[in-house]
Amino acid sequence: MAEPLRIEPGDRTAAEIVDALEAGRRILVTVELLGEPREISLRYDGEWFYCDTPTRLHKHSDAAEMRECVRKMGYGE
Repeated sequence: MAEPLRIEPGDRTAAEIVDALEAGRRILVTVELLGEPREISLRYDGEWFYCDTPTRLHKHSDAAEMRECVRKMGYGE
């Protein structure tokens, strides 16, 4: 298994993030939550895209939905 790709919000575009997920990479985004750094895990299992935050796990059925989530959450532009 490949080493996770670690990024900061805004390091990559939403399209680049989704492309990496579709290529089999797991992405860890470091964000600040309540004054502390936290990691958000983004992954794709071949069917669903997942966004695993410290407070919630949600999933998206297609790449367009995941790109919109990544933009909305500020992980990528």
